[in-house]
Amino acid sequence: MPHIIIEYTDNIKDELQIDSLLKKVNDVLISYPSIFPIGGIRSRAIELSHYRVADGSEDDAFVHAILKIGAGRHDKDKTKVCDQLFETLESHLAALFSKRYLALSMELTEFSNFGTYKKNNIHNRF
Repeated sequence: MPHIIIEYTDNIKDELQIDSLLKKVNDVLISYPSIFPIGGIRSRAIELSHYRVADGSEDDAFVHAILKIGAGRHDKDKTKVCDQLFETLESHLAALFSKRYLALSMELTEFSNFGTYKKNNIHNRF
């Protein structure tokens, strides 16, 4: 952990530059090695082709990010990371925001220690 999942509507796929955005969010998480082990960081994007935004009368779009982390981090650290991630998303989407209707949101999900199973040898590299 952490995992970040970015859902986005397919009507912005050509302008979103999703690979660049995934690198940027990974870079934010990597910059906190005392909070998140680098070998556990994963980011992915899901392009949505079936959705409806607001009343459906415009070609509205959205980007929704979900940060999933394991339990036990301090609230101060979670706030700092989430603030920086959201600022990164805002910055990346600024040009798109200026020319179309777009909703941006982000949520933090914290897993309990119970019911979470993991096996990862990537940590050995770091």
